[in-house]
Amino acid sequence: MNYLEALSKRYSVKIFNKEIIPQETLHSILESGKLAASSLGLQPYKIIVVQSEEMKQKLIPSFYNPSQISTCSHLIVIISKKSIDEKYIRGYFNHISEVRDIPEETLDPFRKSIHQHIDRQTDDQIFNWAEKQAYIVLANLMYAAALENVDSCPMEGFRQDVLEEILNIDSATEKATVTLALGYRSEEDHFQHMKKVRKPNEKLFTFI
Repeated sequence: MNYLEALSKRYSVKIFNKEIIPQETLHSILESGKLAASSLGLQPYKIIVVQSEEMKQKLIPSFYNPSQISTCSHLIVIISKKSIDEKYIRGYFNHISEVRDIPEETLDPFRKSIHQHIDRQTDDQIFNWAEKQAYIVLANLMYAAALENVDSCPMEGFRQDVLEEILNIDSATEKATVTLALGYRSEEDHFQHMKKVRKPNEKLFTFI
């Protein structure tokens, strides 16, 4: 199955069949999120993987449409940072130095450019930027899942305060931006038989 076939088959599943995704497949999907493009390489987010049935059951009340949560194999929660502080930037450059085995001082020009960019932004602008980065991760995860023949459903319809309390998220410094249910479609989900509806090319694309 090529990537267009995989994406054509993909839809936002409403009911999963409760089959568990093999660990190797799950790890490949998560690795695609890790490899997502990120502005300045800062990855201003973290990813929570909910796999225990107990935790999924606890999270059900936080979703407006709980059918996906109660039947999925795994629930991915992408958490965006609300600000970028010096400690976070310092850790980022320490990590670059270790991974690339280079002296950290050689990265000073890059560090300066990051500080110049971050220092010009308000906290609201930083948070808006971080959420955009989170959606790039979401796209990668959905794409990889489709290629692995794993179904998915991205969801923003949740009670943020309830979800964050259950997951012990520090709402002062971070926010649950979006979630992604993963699993395998149920035969009971009639949406899988509907034709995919998208804009025709002439209304979507403009060539100049």
